Amino acid sequence: MGRRILVSMLLLAIALAAACSRGPVRRISEPAASIQQLTVQADGSWSLSLRLQNDSSIPMRFDAVDVEVTVGGQPAGTLRHRPALEVGPESADVVDVDMQPEAGARMLLADALAAGRGGDYALDGTIEAGPADRGSSRSYEVERKSALSPAPGLPGVLR
Repeated sequence: MGRRILVSMLLLAIALAAACSRGPVRRISEPAASIQQLTVQADGSWSLSLRLQNDSSIPMRFDAVDVEVTVGGQPAGTLRHRPALEVGPESADVVDVDMQPEAGARMLLADALAAGRGGDYALDGTIEAGPADRGSSRSYEVERKSALSPAPGLPGVLR
């Protein structure tokens, strides 16, 4: 009986050692992007705080963002940015990007702000990202629809 327990304990120790030797799982998930804040500048241009989300279990490097921005159904223009940003596992970071919006989207957003309303927005394009410990990156499709609301006490700011 004692020998049987000893053999069982030895097999259990070997199985535990084998399980620990593999290290953490490297899960790479599609990154995401959203507008955290949009500020309308005095000249009509926009300053966007773009939130880049890393849902992977490892740090990821964000090399490029290339998305079409739509506000209230109106095309606002193309947002192209090269953040060269490393984001830790399962976290996010924000980059500020300036944009000259198309006239229709600029007017629509100005009217909404004047009336104290927000508006819907959409991002459609790609993010280039890859593991921070490797040089290669790949292109991920991004499609995001959400809404922004006026920030109380901050004229021209939507969140």
